[in-house]
Amino acid sequence: MPVATPDQYKQMLANAKKNGYAYPAINVTSMSTANAALKAFADKKSDGIIQVSTGGGKFASGQGVGNMALGAISLAQHVHLMAEKYNVLIALHTDHCHPQYVESFMLPLVAETEKRRAKGLPNLFNSHMFDGSELPLTENIKQSKALLERFAKSELILEVETGVVGGEEDGHNNEHAPADKLYTTPDEMVEIARALRPIGSFMYAATFGNVHGVYKPGNVKLRPTILRDGQAAVREAFGKEAEHFLVFHGGSGSELSEIHETLGYGVVKMNIDTDTQYAFTRPVVDYMLKNYDKVLKIDGEVGSKKHYDPREWNKVAETGMTERIAHACDDLKSSGKSLLL
Repeated sequence: MPVATPDQYKQMLANAKKNGYAYPAINVTSMSTANAALKAFADKKSDGIIQVSTGGGKFASGQGVGNMALGAISLAQHVHLMAEKYNVLIALHTDHCHPQYVESFMLPLVAETEKRRAKGLPNLFNSHMFDGSELPLTENIKQSKALLERFAKSELILEVETGVVGGEEDGHNNEHAPADKLYTTPDEMVEIARALRPIGSFMYAATFGNVHGVYKPGNVKLRPTILRDGQAAVREAFGKEAEHFLVFHGGSGSELSEIHETLGYGVVKMNIDTDTQYAFTRPVVDYMLKNYDKVLKIDGEVGSKKHYDPREWNKVAETGMTERIAHACDDLKSSGKSLLL
């Protein structure tokens, strides 16, 4: 099935919110990681979201180019081609674009979609995240509104964030963020609804103690009731139809019960990156340790081409990542719920 159309993507989000599940949103950096995500979603009969960060795009373009937007375009084109071979809906998204990268990362991708639409082609990406959480709320909203006004003309969905997700991701460090910034307030959730609803479709990464990175279970102190209270404030101000499509960032180390609680408050998308990085790398370590004398030319020997062929160890990496994403589909209750079933 081709990448989801704008209408199909909106239907995906609405169906998830209505039925209490969320889509794993998988960060990819290469064809192999994208292929792992596609297969996992297909195996679990789950629609899903594949996303590219600024760092992921830069990596995908290669060390000789180092262009984050060009790498993201390349990965998106690959997903467009490969998604046609699977019978689930896939949406393409870009993750955490901070204000300093809007001109060099986000807007070239939006322009690419605009060029495609002018030729009668589908959008390149379905949605993009503007992470203005480091800005004062008024400036965050101002920039978000300007972006959404442009997005709406191409049926693109904007993801926004208020509050701060702690920890470090993709070179952006919030490890020392003030404690109060880790929690979005009900007033902020109301203000976002007031500002953006009249313009177009959006998702909202409200923060409730989330932390990027890897932590042992129990070390991340979430307060999902932040989401509950914020949605209640939005309902009171604008009615039930105004409730946000919420996004869960920084979920590594979260208890499954907490994840499930957020689904009841309107979380429809959960970003998964740290866990899939480990799932991709761990089998490679195992492979190398078991085949040490075959992947290296040691003691005058020639090694084994069959074993040091990158395709061999990339297969085990891809399989490991596929298995972890499949587990995420089960955790987020999206398994067996593709709109194409």
